[in-house]
Amino acid sequence: MIALNEWKTQVENKMEEFMERLAAPDRLRDSMRYSLDAGGKRIRPALIYAVLDAFSIDRSKGDATAAALEMIHTYSLIHDDLPAMDDDDLRRGRPTNHIAFDEATAILAGDALLTNAFSCLLETPASPEVKLALVERLATAAGATGMVGGQLDDMLGERGGINDVAELESIHRRKTGALLVFAVEAGGLLASVSSTDLDHLKQYGRHLGIAFQIQDDILDVTGDAEKIGKPVGSDEGNEKATYPKLLGLEGAKRALTAQVEAAEQAIDALSVEATTLKELLDFVVKRDH
Repeated sequence: MIALNEWKTQVENKMEEFMERLAAPDRLRDSMRYSLDAGGKRIRPALIYAVLDAFSIDRSKGDATAAALEMIHTYSLIHDDLPAMDDDDLRRGRPTNHIAFDEATAILAGDALLTNAFSCLLETPASPEVKLALVERLATAAGATGMVGGQLDDMLGERGGINDVAELESIHRRKTGALLVFAVEAGGLLASVSSTDLDHLKQYGRHLGIAFQIQDDILDVTGDAEKIGKPVGSDEGNEKATYPKLLGLEGAKRALTAQVEAAEQAIDALSVEATTLKELLDFVVKRDH
């Protein structure tokens, strides 16, 4: 059984330990901590730990990488909530960073989380070659050809500008999926897996990323507003392109099933019994928030 709460505590302890050592102005550190401590599922760190567990590697080896990844994810949420982007006042049931502090502080807190994440990443107990590979892959996943580029194309496609499933999938492979793929790839690098297993892990991550987004879109139609943290139907109200909008609700459910089956095939192709990865996939697609 996947130990989500245990993994969550583990990465949060590492983030807190890192922040304790960070000699930053109090207000900046408070703003960074405010968003880091906002909770969340910690799916990305969980993927790193799940891979390490599957290959029988001490999961503490992934703490610094998991914390760095969650810091980058958190920076992206701070910036996404800004008035120039999604203009959201609430996240996870409390005021967003720029409301709790101010816009300038929120921007700088996001900047600091992004840049200091790489300092945290370099604390990973690994060879220089593995550390270099982690830095290169995380920078790519988070940058212009990954998460940031996907976010821009998503913004440009709002108000009905996306009518093609392939285009929507391209956006979410970058915006949502890139950091998820990095998570399983990082776990593989830390576990020194074979190139074949690394390819299977990346395939799993790609399909998991799309499945994650499809489930998000389905929950926007069928979910409980209190659980998902936003009004049901908000995507449709904002005229955002979603899988249910392009495929219909039943079509989106079929697309979700196809992505899950492809992810399961990638797991089955691994050289080890990766039960934790299957359980994590099941959690992602059956979650209600």
